[in-house]
Amino acid sequence: MATAITPAGAADLPAVLGLLDAAALPHRDVTPALLQHYLVARRAGALLGVVGLEPLGPAGLLRSLAVASEERGHGLGVELTRALERHAGGLGISRLYLLTTTAERFFTRLGYRAIPRADAPPALQQTTEFRELCSSSSVCMVRDLLSRGA
Repeated sequence: MATAITPAGAADLPAVLGLLDAAALPHRDVTPALLQHYLVARRAGALLGVVGLEPLGPAGLLRSLAVASEERGHGLGVELTRALERHAGGLGISRLYLLTTTAERFFTRLGYRAIPRADAPPALQQTTEFRELCSSSSVCMVRDLLSRGA
C-alpha cells in the first residue's frame, strides 16, 4: 500500500504529538493552529511521519521532522523534507532554517549547511523553538530553496 503525504489536520494533533514525543523532539508549542503548515505521511490510516513549517516571511523554520521507528531508513524522512520544501516554496519562502542536535548528517545530505546561530535571521531567533525549546548546543542549518529550483 502506498504512503500518502498530505496536510495535517487538527484531528491529527494527538498522533503528531505522539510521534514527536517518541522522537524526543520539542512540541510544547505545537497547536492545531500551527498544524496548518504541517505535513503528515500515512499508510492504511496510520500516521507514519510528520514535518512542520513555521513561515517567517521569506524564511521558514523547518521543524518537527519525525518518522515512526519502524519506518526509518526507507526514505520517508527525505520524502517528507522534500514535500515541505515544495510547500515552503509555494508560500514564497526562499530559505529554510532548522535546529538539530541529532540529524545534522541527514540534513547535510539533503543540501543544508550549518551556520552560526547568531547568523540566523532575527525573526527565526524570536521563535519559541529557537529561544526556549532547542538547546544552545543545537546546530543551526540553512538551505536556499532557489538553488534547486523549488
